[in-house]
Amino acid sequence: MAQISLTFPDGNARDFDAGVTPAEVATSISKSLEKKAISAAVNGAHWDLQWPIEADASIAINTMKDPEPALELVRHDLAHIMARAVQEIWPDVKVTIGPVIENGWYYDFDRAEPFTPEDLGQIEKKMREIINLRDPVRTEIWDRDRAVQFYRDNGEPYKVELIEAIPGDEPLRMYWHGHWQDLCRGPHLQHTGQVPGDSWKLMSVAGAYWRGDSDRAMLQRIYGVAFLNKEDLRKYLNMLEEAAKRDHRKLGREMDLFHMQEEAPGQIFWHPNGWRVYTTLQDYMRRQQQKGGYVEVNTPQVVDRKLWERSGHWDKYQQNMFIVEVDEDHAREKAVNALKPMNCPCHVEIFKQGLKSYRDLPLRMAEFGSCNRYEPSGALHGIMRVRGFTQDDAHIFCEESQIEDETRRFIEFLDQIYRDLGFDSFAVKFSDRPETRAGSDDVWDRAEFALKSATEAAGWSYELNPGEGAFYGPKLEFVLTDAIGRDWQCGTLQVDFVLPERLDATYIGHDGAKHRPVMLHRAVLGSFERFIGILIEEHAGKLPFWLAPRQVVVASIVSDADDYCREVAEALRAAGVRAETDLRNEKINYKVREHSLGKVPVILACGAREVEERSVSVRRLGEKQTAVQSLDEIVSALRVEATPPDLL
Repeated sequence: MAQISLTFPDGNARDFDAGVTPAEVATSISKSLEKKAISAAVNGAHWDLQWPIEADASIAINTMKDPEPALELVRHDLAHIMARAVQEIWPDVKVTIGPVIENGWYYDFDRAEPFTPEDLGQIEKKMREIINLRDPVRTEIWDRDRAVQFYRDNGEPYKVELIEAIPGDEPLRMYWHGHWQDLCRGPHLQHTGQVPGDSWKLMSVAGAYWRGDSDRAMLQRIYGVAFLNKEDLRKYLNMLEEAAKRDHRKLGREMDLFHMQEEAPGQIFWHPNGWRVYTTLQDYMRRQQQKGGYVEVNTPQVVDRKLWERSGHWDKYQQNMFIVEVDEDHAREKAVNALKPMNCPCHVEIFKQGLKSYRDLPLRMAEFGSCNRYEPSGALHGIMRVRGFTQDDAHIFCEESQIEDETRRFIEFLDQIYRDLGFDSFAVKFSDRPETRAGSDDVWDRAEFALKSATEAAGWSYELNPGEGAFYGPKLEFVLTDAIGRDWQCGTLQVDFVLPERLDATYIGHDGAKHRPVMLHRAVLGSFERFIGILIEEHAGKLPFWLAPRQVVVASIVSDADDYCREVAEALRAAGVRAETDLRNEKINYKVREHSLGKVPVILACGAREVEERSVSVRRLGEKQTAVQSLDEIVSALRVEATPPDLL
């Protein structure tokens, strides 16, 4: 039999018969490793212990101490174990597909009756029984005809359809978990007992269409989460509980910030409180941009397709654009326009007006640009994922030699803004060329080198994010981590050699000849809507005092204090504090509870004693104790707190 050489992580190599499996390799090393092995890395690929190795390769045996492959396998096996449990309890249920997803897995089922919470408990119990059986996992290669016939004979139409949709005639891999069988690419664990028994949980049931076809009957999707130990599961469930408390949609209702309705999907109805947050944040950003040397512009909402064709967006982005057809003068052909999904081509058109010189560069052009992008209804999520939004968008037109300095300036600019908004640190990701892109490889080489060099020269490290650049250039992504550990990609900086070329933007250089400017696309917040949602969830609704829509409520304890309450509120408003009165004939505890639910940062209670002493009883959100302060003291203190950080 032919021999192959397998090289181990320590550099040693051994010869084996061709067709040896990783399981046999593990056995040859030690009985202990044979029991602990869960999969292998063969030439860097994740490899099932039962798959044969036919040629020379590098190999590493994975165990549960290798978290990345271990998590994938545990979650994948749990999907199969859950499907087996469902069919053992309800034999008539049809199974479809069950992939691994972030933090867990799901499996879709065709069942006449909806699953209930009690059903999930029953499924979990059956899954634990299957895990305790330690049933072996085995795999075979079948030809397509055999696999189709098997599933037809067993009444599994979805598996038949899935096989028929797979292109080519290559054989298919079949897996057994005990007696239960599924079509699967693998890899999987050695036996069901390798799944940890106490670090997973079934979470919920949702509707799903088979292969996204809404004309088909709706399936039922069961979601589960899994980790390698009980403590990680506990942390994750606690995070979900905390996230539910912080949900910006829930807090948005309680704070009366905004609402959304079906007549305008993906669009926001801002209420006075919410719009106050929005405009306060926008005013802050406008001041920052003015300090940073930006000029502010405004560009049209509806733009002829010709501009989008020249820029390249029509080919690359049309599916996400809202198309507007206009019948001008009853013309035979309607004019085709689009609501702008981004601002960059319009900014180039402003740059092109009038002759520009190298002395004009860098030109930093900012816009609070209202954009519209089509997002599938299923992807919409409160104000975090919408169809209509406003970007804190800007484009820096510069010479290639200025990229480094502008990158440094922008990261420092972004860093200060994030600190002012309560985020003390962020991660940087470098996204390079995607498969579908505009511009030559030479142009991309120059752009990627320039952005990497500029980032390193500015003293910032970054994580590579392969293939995730914009179609016109590489980008930096700035990622915030919130109070409960979730990551949010907000700011971006993109280097673009392509758009100035496509839209024929030029400037007169030092040599008196025409040159193309480099275009840096940048945003700090990303969009006001999404960033406000992030702020709401980061602070659990308790926004920084200067951003809070309702900063102070002056509440009367007795009606005789009404006039004094009005005086206090007026003094606060004169000091630049957003203050209102609550003079209702209700008990003070009722008023405090109501305004605390609305996340009002400060409640000032006034009764007979306060009127006599010209003081107030101060209760701050989240604090149980009250403090008595003179009117002058509280006005002076709150004047400072109400001042945006850049104006202090």
